[in-house]
Amino acid sequence: MPPTFSDRARGASRILGTGRCIPEEVITNADFEKIIDTTDEWITTRTGMKRRHRVAEDEATSDLAAAALSRASEDAGIELTDLDAIIVATATPDMPFPSTACFVQQHLNLPGIPVFDISAACSGFIYASTMANSLIAAGQFEKIGVIGAETLTRITNYKDRSTCVLFGDAAGAARGHLRPE
Repeated sequence: MPPTFSDRARGASRILGTGRCIPEEVITNADFEKIIDTTDEWITTRTGMKRRHRVAEDEATSDLAAAALSRASEDAGIELTDLDAIIVATATPDMPFPSTACFVQQHLNLPGIPVFDISAACSGFIYASTMANSLIAAGQFEKIGVIGAETLTRITNYKDRSTCVLFGDAAGAARGHLRPE
């Protein structure tokens, strides 16, 4: 017997699996020392970071996102084809439209399910997860893939020492599911 709305509202969803995709190219603090007035010590004391990753020229945000969601499904032990919807949180979409989620859907060969992007910068994954939980609680879907993916190195101003040392590229995903009875 399927859960009722009140059952969904009590404990809507949970994460069953997680996945990530991190590009191979690494940018180190030593690399920044060559292009801006900075030092490893300056960056490390202010950010705690020693390295960040950058996508290849032929890699898109959707490539990272699709790989992360595929790995989250593997981690959950659930087929990608069981997804009811995909939400991608990104401030660096492949293009203004269609949404990056449409490209993820195409990469993963998942036609016919609702997919969409949200753009909320650093808090995007939290908003997307909250939205997925709400859609599950409302009974709209049972299985949603939530992805946070960024290719910020493509829009970073490498002359601005105060911000350029902060950004890298990667994607993380979670497979949300209706909480079992």
